[in-house]
Amino acid sequence: MVDGKWKNGIKQILNTEYTPACPSDLSGAGREIHGEKIIIQKNEKKIMNEFSHLDQSGNVKMVDVTDKMITARMAKAEGKISILPETILAIQDDALPKGNVLTTAKIAGIQAAKKTAEMIPMCHQLNLSFVNIEFDIQETAIFIKSTVKTKEATGVEMEALSAVSGAALTIYDMCKAVDKTMVIGEIKLTEKVGGKSDHAVEYRPKVGVITLSDSAASGKSEDKSGVILLNGFIEAGCTVIHHEVFPDGSDELVPTIHEWIDEDVELIITTGGTGLGPRDLTIKTVERIFDSKLPGVEQALHAYGRGKVKTAMLSRLTAGVVNEAIVICLPGSPGAVKDALKVLVPTIFHSFHMMMGEKH
Repeated sequence: MVDGKWKNGIKQILNTEYTPACPSDLSGAGREIHGEKIIIQKNEKKIMNEFSHLDQSGNVKMVDVTDKMITARMAKAEGKISILPETILAIQDDALPKGNVLTTAKIAGIQAAKKTAEMIPMCHQLNLSFVNIEFDIQETAIFIKSTVKTKEATGVEMEALSAVSGAALTIYDMCKAVDKTMVIGEIKLTEKVGGKSDHAVEYRPKVGVITLSDSAASGKSEDKSGVILLNGFIEAGCTVIHHEVFPDGSDELVPTIHEWIDEDVELIITTGGTGLGPRDLTIKTVERIFDSKLPGVEQALHAYGRGKVKTAMLSRLTAGVVNEAIVICLPGSPGAVKDALKVLVPTIFHSFHMMMGEKH
């Protein structure tokens, strides 16, 4: 049993049978038992909650969303303002001295959504594509509902909540001369669509990682990319069964993939051997054994990379299915595999539900 390591308040322990491919794969005890099969326990629940708006010293910070994928996002919120029945009638009759209450409140709610980043210090400035406010007038209350949409790298929950709050405060302002009993409350988020949570599934596949690199296989350089993938899938809650390092063009690549699939490894990630050199044979070798390709995965990985680095257009990668296991071949640079993790996790896990015949 390997002792867990504490990092950022989280105990890094993983419930996995794992054969380290090189001594640097694991810290502490892992380095001392190179070559032996060890048991790592699965990620425990976080001992303490991590707040994204706090740095390691406890100081406030703005969350960096530079590397997050741009997707369509939507949020809905609701709240209510309790009002006297006679005030409700005055609103419906447009008889209040300040004018049309609900029209003004709707405009205020839309403005509040657009100004959220100015009111909430750590919110990002977003290009909103749609804001709507709806009112449901009851005998003693007005219920307010907001819908906010965007196509950005972060969600619009705060904008939806700000819209409801702004509309409610405006109703209060418009009616306070005739009603001193009004109460604003029950403002809450009711729906959120977009981002990683859209494809969040509990299922986590068994994973194997293969690094193809002459220098890493000979011990001349560290296998940074393989370890990044290993840790990335472990942090996502996956069980990592194997990690191997082979030289470029190794004859062991295909037999190892088949062997791992026979051992019920469901997701195999290779890194390296995808360049333009004469020994970059990974793509050519692995594509021969594909039962079918996954062009959507390839396109998503390429698109994300090109959005960050122009030279990503020169990268080669491939993805496909072999005997109901998914095999994805990535470039060998640490930056490329970090980007790939952002694209693949957690959306790729949804594919296993699809392969089991469940709905998209």
